Amino acid sequence: MAFAKDLKRRNVLQEAVYHRIKADFDLGAQAAVRTVKKVCDAYATFKANLRAGNYGLEGSKRRIKAESKPVRFRETSAQPFDDRMLTWNLDTKMVSVWTVAGRLKGIPFVCSPEAMRLLAQRKGESDLVMRDGMFFLLATIDIPEPEVSGPDGFLGVDLGIVNIATTSDGRIMSSRQVNRYRQRKRDLRGKLQKKRTKSAARVLKRQRRKEARYATQRNHIIARKLVHTAERTSRGIGLEDLTGIRQRVTAREDQRARLHSWAFAQLGAFVEYKAKRAGVAVVHVDPRNTSRQCSECWHTHRTNRVTRARFVCRSCGIVLHADHNGSRNIAHRADAAWQRGAANRPRTP
Repeated sequence: MAFAKDLKRRNVLQEAVYHRIKADFDLGAQAAVRTVKKVCDAYATFKANLRAGNYGLEGSKRRIKAESKPVRFRETSAQPFDDRMLTWNLDTKMVSVWTVAGRLKGIPFVCSPEAMRLLAQRKGESDLVMRDGMFFLLATIDIPEPEVSGPDGFLGVDLGIVNIATTSDGRIMSSRQVNRYRQRKRDLRGKLQKKRTKSAARVLKRQRRKEARYATQRNHIIARKLVHTAERTSRGIGLEDLTGIRQRVTAREDQRARLHSWAFAQLGAFVEYKAKRAGVAVVHVDPRNTSRQCSECWHTHRTNRVTRARFVCRSCGIVLHADHNGSRNIAHRADAAWQRGAANRPRTP
């Protein structure tokens, strides 16, 4: 209905299908409303992905194919619940969940002491997710943000594939360990897929998402180090705006797997939310020519980048690691954006 008649707005779609889905599926009023909201949210996310170029350029085959069919939902996809449909009892560590078979009460849950402390500040929806046969509840926590004070300069961070993050202080966080781990996992998957046996299929199932979890852990560690350095030195953090980078960059065949497994968006998101909790300012800058511009004299030319790792300015002669030079440019641009007011910053009384 939403796709066929182009009813993507919540009020319009709810008016058209509310009574019908209540009668056809024997749903309560709140469940019917939440069903409509989930469909509208899915199409809003799809529209945002189109704008960001995640389905390719306008007119491309991939984009036309995506726009020609309705959004589909998997049986194991996340199910959002509001406080009327799912209630938490933190004292007894139990939840009550509405289902199509009736409300299930007294379901115990387990979490870490830190998560239990944060649940006291829970607000909004909770998502029920099924992974590898286990159910997880994802809760939204509302934590007041500390006031962001005016930074004393910026810590520029250059994100990359060979080096995950390089700071303007010259600290290089290499991705060698992550890339080796990913290569081992790819080799293992290839060997198991060739076997085509039941035991190989069981091993493949156990290996699922291990690589993603490992990369997520590494990104948490790196983000925590970056925010701690900026907080300790009373600086903000400058990051590149890499939206749509995978569509803009053409990689060789042997580099495509590394490019598309590059979790720079996740690392950037981790840096942002950790910085907000610490009261550290974050500014995104235009990444154009950060690898070609000299961070000392501002001379910009493609020949300044001699090799992937070596930068030699043709004007002033300074020699730097290429990623270090790029991170210094990012720091300069972030500071300039903050000074001219192009970045979000607290108002001064």
